[in-house]
Amino acid sequence: MMARPWSGRPALMIPAAFLGGSAAVVAAPQPAVAEEADVRFDIPAGDLAAALEAYGRQAGRQILFPYDAAAGRQSTRVHGAMLRRLALERLLRGSGLEIVRFDARLITLRRSPAKSARRRPARREQQLPAPLPPAPPPQDIIVTGRLGPALLTGTEASYAVSEIGQTALIGRAALSTADVFKEVPGFWVEATGGEASNNVRVRGIPTDGYSSVALLEDGLPVQYDGGLAYLNTDQSYRVDASVMRAEAIRGGPSAVFLANAPGGGLNFITRDPVADPGHELRVTASDRGLLRVDGLLAQSLNPDLGVLLAGFWRRDPGLRDPGFTADEGGQFRARAVYDDGGTRLSLDLRHLDDSVILYLPVPLALRADGSIAAIPGFDPLYDTLAGPDTRELVLQTARGPYAVDLSEGTHSRVTSLTFLGRHKLGEDAAVELQARWHKDHTLRNALFPVGSPMTAEEFVARNRASLLAAFPGSSSVAFRYAADGSPFGGGAAGNGLVMSANLLSVDLPLEEAIVDARMTAPFALGGQHGLALGGTWARTSFGFDREMGTLLLDVRGQARRLDLAAMDDRGAVTGSLTNRGFLRYGSLFDSARITAGNLALYAADEWRFAPRWRMDIGARLEQTSIRGHAAGKTLYDLGDPYTLADDAVSGSDGSRLPIRHRYSGFNWSVGLNFEAADNTGLFVRYSCSRRLPSASAFNDPARTDHGVVPITLLDAGLTMRRRHWRISAVAFYTHFDHLPFTDYRFDTASNAYVERTSIADTSTAGIEFSGSWRPSGPFSIEATATLQDPRYRNFSFTELVGEKPVTHDASGNQLVRVPRAALRLRPELDLFNGTLQLGVEFVRYSQRFADIANSQRLPAYSLVNASVAWKPNASFSLTVDAANLANSLGVTEGNPRAGSFHNSIGQGEYFFARPEFGRTVRVTMTVR
Repeated sequence: MMARPWSGRPALMIPAAFLGGSAAVVAAPQPAVAEEADVRFDIPAGDLAAALEAYGRQAGRQILFPYDAAAGRQSTRVHGAMLRRLALERLLRGSGLEIVRFDARLITLRRSPAKSARRRPARREQQLPAPLPPAPPPQDIIVTGRLGPALLTGTEASYAVSEIGQTALIGRAALSTADVFKEVPGFWVEATGGEASNNVRVRGIPTDGYSSVALLEDGLPVQYDGGLAYLNTDQSYRVDASVMRAEAIRGGPSAVFLANAPGGGLNFITRDPVADPGHELRVTASDRGLLRVDGLLAQSLNPDLGVLLAGFWRRDPGLRDPGFTADEGGQFRARAVYDDGGTRLSLDLRHLDDSVILYLPVPLALRADGSIAAIPGFDPLYDTLAGPDTRELVLQTARGPYAVDLSEGTHSRVTSLTFLGRHKLGEDAAVELQARWHKDHTLRNALFPVGSPMTAEEFVARNRASLLAAFPGSSSVAFRYAADGSPFGGGAAGNGLVMSANLLSVDLPLEEAIVDARMTAPFALGGQHGLALGGTWARTSFGFDREMGTLLLDVRGQARRLDLAAMDDRGAVTGSLTNRGFLRYGSLFDSARITAGNLALYAADEWRFAPRWRMDIGARLEQTSIRGHAAGKTLYDLGDPYTLADDAVSGSDGSRLPIRHRYSGFNWSVGLNFEAADNTGLFVRYSCSRRLPSASAFNDPARTDHGVVPITLLDAGLTMRRRHWRISAVAFYTHFDHLPFTDYRFDTASNAYVERTSIADTSTAGIEFSGSWRPSGPFSIEATATLQDPRYRNFSFTELVGEKPVTHDASGNQLVRVPRAALRLRPELDLFNGTLQLGVEFVRYSQRFADIANSQRLPAYSLVNASVAWKPNASFSLTVDAANLANSLGVTEGNPRAGSFHNSIGQGEYFFARPEFGRTVRVTMTVR
């Protein structure tokens, strides 16, 4: 849907599920007279949108309406003294719009579901579309993070919320779901993993993946627990043309209404075919070879019933070049909606079959001055270690050969069926039922680098003695390429470096059901209340089968496997440290079957106890029951006398270890909002929650360090919206008590993981800012900023130094990988009456650290992005988006497998880290 250009008048976006598209709002001073008094109106016949704006000014009311449904329609003249409602009803005759809310504070209109609107014929000169100036920043009707029956605007909310429009979603969808979070202040996003399996953190919350942030689709979780190991929520969801907008909330009531999401949530809102019929075809291509086609057909079958068909198909060689197709697949969805004004029902079927590569850390050099540089033969902006030589390999396991195909990447096959129902009980009361069933089978294959790159001579020195001792009669060792036996000779890149990497394959079947039922009702007691009572039930059953082998590789783009062989005096091979490039088969094995049952009861009240004062109170009681079993493990020697690679293969010992846990937590939140003036809101909120352990934490039944984590969050914010500008500033404080931190380090000497855990606290204080300035001319500017101080508290750990235990105190250190400052600035020019839009985006992230000891610094970096959009009419647009124009080498994370507690990489050495992608240009053509 095209966003209308700005007219210099206040405007807002209404959820598609409510109004079905863009909407305008006219703000006027609150009337001092009673509603029963007549008001004199003088509104000439003409464009309906302009007439409604004139009505808002003359009636002294704030009026919200779908702008695209009103613009271009002819209105009748309204003249004389009459009641406000009567005047509005006369103005709306034959318009296809109806009144949803009419009170002393706010009037809201929507497309009428009862009949199809017909435009009145206008004179020929009126049929020519007048140039429309660009719209101001959106002010939303909030639907996420609340259950109250009354409409709520952005300045009335007692928590931090941001709206992401379809234009931004279109640009981000070709990258990743996680990339959408970059539009929101307070979020730190590591979207360098590709389209899926990324990390999202908010307000310094020190957990990876989506373990503290929820992804929602029309208010229900895409996956009930986003913290399941290797099952990031973004793996099973893709944005397509059916998504109209998204709302992001930070902190606040998310702990009450969302499961395991103290940090917040991102709610994707799907298009309503009843209120917003239409069609769309979108084609995206890039200079890296991407081709993506999105389509949508939304059709209203009658005034109360509509259907939607949408989906996408995409093929992409990759933002980094693996030598094979990195991403391929698509999604299809069908939706039926019935809405007669009193009862609303929708049924949604979505099927995803998509493979995406997981980009992992790449080899880099650390200069003496602390700056990062490329290693000769490896371009950190465009290269990846995966390649044709590692694409299809066979692991030797205790259960037999196991094939691993890296071109599968993260292959998700997801079928999701969602039912949403709402029935009004009187004017504002309602009962709602939401249910989602989804079945997900994910195969996740990837190549994880471990340790650090080293010279071939250093690797030989570390392994020569043990290799010669294992094969008597040997006198020398030599490197050869595993694929053809040719000598290594320093490698094709000429850098003479070798490295280790884990070839990992995880099979993850999952089936889940979520049911949420609630009742909302208003009542009067010391003011106006909006009460909501509800409960959520969820059952998740999943499997976890993991196989891994460790490879020896050279260091270059599309790395090749190496063998280190022992030879006798005649040059004959007597044995090998490796086998077909594998240093160790079965370096990791796990198998588990787990079922988690969750039951939550919640209650909330939105209480307006004075004309400009509003309080939110909410509480949630949740219990989780975790049951299942995991395979016992032992080591096997597969019996090949010519290699050491199969001497210690991890596998099942045939036993089953039971898993039985039960936890409960009570969350509550209270917020206070004060409307200091029209379109000006102040709020403060305090939340206390408990993060329950994730069921997948017990894939290893021996884990005893997991428990309920108390979390405290405090917010205070200001939101102001004016004719030409808006600002939002939120100060926040988060505190975690007794959070387990695990150092899951891969030991390259034993080719096995070494694990240790420390229980500690964290605290983060900061401020989030977002704002925009849109004067009457073509220039506008938007800015977001997050300034925070994320710190560990009461954190100590012990490690062996020279075979002696040494205790380190990390209290006061900066949280790993979280920047203290994140800035985003976007100036834009809107030319030729909105036909051409030019934008540049400047991004800056301060330094971070790869480990808790803060020994490995990740330097600050900047990015420059740009976009050009040509929109000659409402039916066609062409956009060009360019990311990382300057090819900045910005590193988002280090390598956790090198040690998250303490990384001993020193200056002038080599290490692994995951940088931003190199310059990429995408072109998107949209036809509506």
